[in-house]
Amino acid sequence: MDIKSLHHVAYRCKDAKETTEFYTRVLGLEYAMALAEDRVPSTGEHSPYMHIFFRMDDGSYVAFFEIPESPPMGRDENTPQWVQHLALRVPDEKTLMAYKKKLQSLGIEVVGPTDHTICKSIYFFDPNGHRLELTVDTTSAEMKRKLSSASKPMLEEWSRTKKAPHHADWVHKK
Repeated sequence: MDIKSLHHVAYRCKDAKETTEFYTRVLGLEYAMALAEDRVPSTGEHSPYMHIFFRMDDGSYVAFFEIPESPPMGRDENTPQWVQHLALRVPDEKTLMAYKKKLQSLGIEVVGPTDHTICKSIYFFDPNGHRLELTVDTTSAEMKRKLSSASKPMLEEWSRTKKAPHHADWVHKK
């Protein structure tokens, strides 16, 4: 197997036009393409949809489906809101803070910046209720090496105990 990169990630949206306005005007992504059909190509199921794509600098896409004939979308009530989110990388902390200011000026509640040692992030919700994270990478080569070498022992310990291993506590200790 030879997976190279992410092609696209797709989420449901309430309104394709409103979603396009947010992702282009607020976040500055390129509205790259749209597909609309009455039937799902993979299953043949009748389910009219609009599928919109926003291109990232690396050529991957963030995509959304508006499916008006389906019941309203909801969230998984058994999963905390902070778990499921889309993290988008920005080039530097100045850009991160500029986004925070812009989002707040539009009345969007922003959490952070949160310093995770390996990155700094802000969090907010898009018009569809999807949690987004804008993040700047602050990881050094040494941090990556330490986290990589701890990853297998951490997973093994977690799998046995279902308790947080402490191999990487240094990440959130200040």
